[in-house]
Amino acid sequence: MTYNVFPTGTTIYYPQECWNGYTIFQARMFENKSSVAVLIDMNGNVVNQWKGLDGIPNKMLPGGYVMGNTGSRNQKYGFQDQLDLVQVDWEGNIIWKFNRYERVKDGRSKPVWMARQHHDYQREGNPVGYYVPGMDPKVENGNTLLLCHKNLYNKKITEKLLLDDSIIEVDWNGNVIWEWICSDHFEEMGFTEDAKNTLARTPGMFDAGKRGGDWTHINSVSMLGPNKWYDAGDERFHPDNIIWDGRQTNIIAIIEKKTGKLVWQIGPEYNTSPELRKLGWIIGQHHAHMIPKGLPGEGNILIFDNGGSAGYGATNPGAPTGVGVARRDHSRILEIDPITLELIWSNASAAMGPGLPNQGIRIYSGHISSAQRLPNGNTLITEGASGHLLEVTKNREIVWEYVSPYFNKRNVNHVYRAYRLPYEWIPQIEKPEELPIARIDNSKFKVPGSPSTRVRKTTRIK
Repeated sequence: MTYNVFPTGTTIYYPQECWNGYTIFQARMFENKSSVAVLIDMNGNVVNQWKGLDGIPNKMLPGGYVMGNTGSRNQKYGFQDQLDLVQVDWEGNIIWKFNRYERVKDGRSKPVWMARQHHDYQREGNPVGYYVPGMDPKVENGNTLLLCHKNLYNKKITEKLLLDDSIIEVDWNGNVIWEWICSDHFEEMGFTEDAKNTLARTPGMFDAGKRGGDWTHINSVSMLGPNKWYDAGDERFHPDNIIWDGRQTNIIAIIEKKTGKLVWQIGPEYNTSPELRKLGWIIGQHHAHMIPKGLPGEGNILIFDNGGSAGYGATNPGAPTGVGVARRDHSRILEIDPITLELIWSNASAAMGPGLPNQGIRIYSGHISSAQRLPNGNTLITEGASGHLLEVTKNREIVWEYVSPYFNKRNVNHVYRAYRLPYEWIPQIEKPEELPIARIDNSKFKVPGSPSTRVRKTTRIK
């Protein structure tokens, strides 16, 4: 096993520049009983943790409540399926639970009810799952929107079994009151003939097998909520409409809640208009959502554009099966105007270029990850593959940095998604002290006992 030495915990903190509060995230993804939901203060001190509460993702509610999952399905039969979605109190007592979406029998085991939830959910009262002034999620009633899986066949796509994405709404008592099935809208998505041929052969990242082809891999779903576009008369942005993004398809789309139709979309291709070509290819993205009303940038779409590889098309040397035809080796945080597709803000001024960003904040996480707009205009970034959390200003200054010290059995510290929340949401404890942590000069920082870096002599090559 290989070990690396690097700092963990809070490594940079400038309280006057931050939107201060607590941060919730999951540790040890998909480790079931050893998974833990972790709540930290700005200095990285753990103020509470809920062992056994997996987080796909973990979200806090006012009053010290936290949501998450208590177990994952056997990966042999279901990829990333969660057994249930629960809400627990400060002491870990389950006060709400949903698992009755599908009764599943795996192998020789007895049939059990499962939520089959994955990647996202939203509680009524708040459209996006993070703090918005005046939009608190409900804690004792209200509906919940869930992103789930459903196995089915759709021969318009492929003869193979699909691990399809569904979005459902359930009431407080667990009754499913609305359902949307992704594959029903395949013909609305604008795939090229090359992409359709590839999907027919290989519908997803993995071999279909017993689990099915994970052809879209939707990883984010949220409501639009009140917004200026609808106020101006654009029906596409009705507050009840739902925005989602599909990692494997490079698609970001908005569903009209009443009809299920796609009324706004970018992707799967990004070379079909001058506006899209200027924006550049969005690849393998996560956590695409509309910034809610009341936050800086309200009405714009915020996206963690992962890079890596995704998309379907013609086979080529870099994608011999036609899966993962779009590739880029850096990530971008994009804030775009949904009407003009203009890039409003990014983590780097060179975000539209073909190479690595040469200014701003360089990040790269080929999977998971997220971005949250904070009330002071800063952005909380989860660079998930390295367990790296950053709060950055509009001017791309890092004012808070945290590296997760929680490593799983494979010696990785992935963080799927982190959220910042206000102190007043946690009445059980007193507001913590906020102690500044200055940025370390890496050129001078050394492990005690290591050789000196003082240069005794420099010889110029002639």
